[in-house]
Amino acid sequence: EHRTALAVHGQNPMAAILGCADSRCPIETLFDVQAGDVFVLRNAGNTLSHAEGSVVGSLEYCVGPLKAKLIVVLGHTKCGAMMGATQTMLNAQKAEKTGTPAKQSALEKLLAGLGPVTEQAQWELGSGASADEIAAHVVKVNVMAGMERLLIYSEPIREKVRSGEVQLHGAVYDITTGKVEFLGQHPRLPLILGMQAGLINTDKSLEAIAES
Repeated sequence: EHRTALAVHGQNPMAAILGCADSRCPIETLFDVQAGDVFVLRNAGNTLSHAEGSVVGSLEYCVGPLKAKLIVVLGHTKCGAMMGATQTMLNAQKAEKTGTPAKQSALEKLLAGLGPVTEQAQWELGSGASADEIAAHVVKVNVMAGMERLLIYSEPIREKVRSGEVQLHGAVYDITTGKVEFLGQHPRLPLILGMQAGLINTDKSLEAIAES
């Protein structure tokens, strides 16, 4: 009956969730929801590091025609993408010191796009932090960066958040305990909402926010 109702009357999701493609993080299962309850988007590292138009456009569709009132960017502990991005950053730093060119496979090029968040995590932890410590910390840094980038990339979402029609929150799923830690809205939300940016000038906008 539930499937029939969705087919006949359409979907009305309460929220959109951008999560990681990790097989240990089934979004509908961990939030105990049924088909039609949440609008789910997943990729490696729950990232928007390359202004992924399909992700941004899908989220605009969810809060537009589908009228969802909440977007959650959901990271998770022990994320393979975050560890891979951390190792890619450390390898690049080592190659720069030794003068040895870093290998650039397709995967490493993808992970290199997460360089800014891994570098921020490394800076926040200070010198001497291990790769495991950086990878663990970058999970939250990446969630915050995802919220920030989404607001910069999407004017429709930015306007809905500004008006209060939609809320954008971050969260981290602990794959060991099964608990979800909600991080709230971005701490620099007023500043980000004040940026006038679109897909063309995102790099300059992100730099401006980072320098503030």
